Amino acid sequence: MFPERLTNGYKAFLGGRFASERSRYEMLAETGQRPEIMVIGCVDSRVSPEVIFDAAPGELLVVRNVANIVPPYEPDRDSQHGTSAALEFGVQALRVKHIVVLGHAFCGGIRAFADEQEPLSPGDFIGRWMSQIAPAAEQLGARGPDDFLYLRRLELAAVELSLRNLLTFPCVRILVERGKLELHGAYFGVATGQMLVRNPATGHFEPVAGSGPDWLARLG
Repeated sequence: MFPERLTNGYKAFLGGRFASERSRYEMLAETGQRPEIMVIGCVDSRVSPEVIFDAAPGELLVVRNVANIVPPYEPDRDSQHGTSAALEFGVQALRVKHIVVLGHAFCGGIRAFADEQEPLSPGDFIGRWMSQIAPAAEQLGARGPDDFLYLRRLELAAVELSLRNLLTFPCVRILVERGKLELHGAYFGVATGQMLVRNPATGHFEPVAGSGPDWLARLG
């Protein structure tokens, strides 16, 4: 049976947001989507980009995977490329002007990698997927005694790795070099609601507004 929660939610949407924004939906159906911003986020149910950024229909092109990872450009690799395909669509077909890699605190995928957790299935799809952040972990060096700090640093480092991987895609690199596409790193604090944005000049993640959470000062 279809989940009752979804049925009730759809009915509320139909009588609420859809009713109030019907003309926008009709316009989008007629003219197609033209989002200027693409967000690469995590599948974590607590971190919905549309909710966090209070986005209207058609404003954001969103692709989500475990731990918001952008794999490097590997056209000859014998595997499926869901994130790469979405990236190609956003950049080449829709001509987005911004790509945001949105990381977040308490990421289960990052924790699974850091703790070398046992596979959840014989396929170990999560383990193989998360192995892609090994270069970020290597750059951080030894884990040290402060587990909380290390995981937060690894979450941020994974965002930076994905930003570097984006530039391995020729279509992305060329547009960035021409000033037609901008790449951004962001990080959402699930418990605090704090949004950090990477400063491209310094490489530091800085709070959008107000003071950062307590752990931010400990990153040095």
